[in-house]
Amino acid sequence: MDQNSTVSAKTAARTLRRDLAALGLDVSHSAALELVAHQAGFRDWNTAAAAAAPAAPRLVGHPVPVLRVQDGAAALEFYTAVLGFTCLWEHRFEPGLPLYARVRRDDAELDLSEHYGDGTPGTVVWVPVRDVRALHRELSPRLAPRQSPGVEDDTPGGPTTTVLDPSGNSLRFCQQG
Repeated sequence: MDQNSTVSAKTAARTLRRDLAALGLDVSHSAALELVAHQAGFRDWNTAAAAAAPAAPRLVGHPVPVLRVQDGAAALEFYTAVLGFTCLWEHRFEPGLPLYARVRRDDAELDLSEHYGDGTPGTVVWVPVRDVRALHRELSPRLAPRQSPGVEDDTPGGPTTTVLDPSGNSLRFCQQG
């Protein structure tokens, strides 16, 4: 139930109260609200109203891991053409200076940086996926055998396939139980 639904529910309670009064049944406004909440599938009006309350604003967003890459062009090619990410933007302070770029696929965002000190080559990023086997089937034809050995079923987070990028960073795509 959202804010608009709350207004609609209150209107429905007033209408119900008026219609019942026309039939000679006197019902309080709170009783009418309870009846409307029950019809909407809630235990009571307080539960329905709580469901309509706006969520508290988030103070912290999703983290974006920074992966150190030695060759920005090769990394962008790999992440877009092989892994299916989209490049959101690229930045260089001047032509010829190190690349900094952001890529996204679905909800996963990664920053790729040629800047010394941004991340460490060989970093591991854990990425949750809905269906690890489907992802592995999709990626396998585009990967060298050493880049993704298969799906491991006995990993702590659930079935996982690990993909190595050209800079030696590991992306662990994991399907949670």
